[in-house]
Amino acid sequence: MADEAPFQFLHHEMIQYIYKSAGEGETETGRNMSRLESVGFRVGQGLMERLTKDTARFKDELDIMKFICKDFWTCVFKKQIDNLRTNHQGIYVLQDNKFRLLSQLSAGKQYMEQAPKYLAFTCGLVRGGLSNLAVKSIVTAEVSVMPACKFQVMIQKMQ
Repeated sequence: MADEAPFQFLHHEMIQYIYKSAGEGETETGRNMSRLESVGFRVGQGLMERLTKDTARFKDELDIMKFICKDFWTCVFKKQIDNLRTNHQGIYVLQDNKFRLLSQLSAGKQYMEQAPKYLAFTCGLVRGGLSNLAVKSIVTAEVSVMPACKFQVMIQKMQ
């Protein structure tokens, strides 16, 4: 619990730095979100490498997603994902009912528009972790009620 506050502070400061260092026109283009996602991607790759160094190979992508929901998520957010759903065709939905990086924001409607920038890093984190396991994916997030959020992971099949 002691390391949670510095992580949340670092995350918040990283967002503030990227948004303040951007030019006037860049805020609308999504470049800031892309930069946050890129940082998360690199962190996710390194973290996954560290977490799986003593782990046996995964049988299939469902086992990989279970690892993401249990071990990976616990390492970063100190709790497991609340719900994992799949359509068995390469789309997984990870639901966190009390996402720690959103729990500091007010639950009011006016803060819903700020939520995506607090989720971009985590989308990159998951995508980077999966990339390290040779799984190419697209990760998006949505918030309907604060601080709950859903991450949609779309696995891209190799050609």
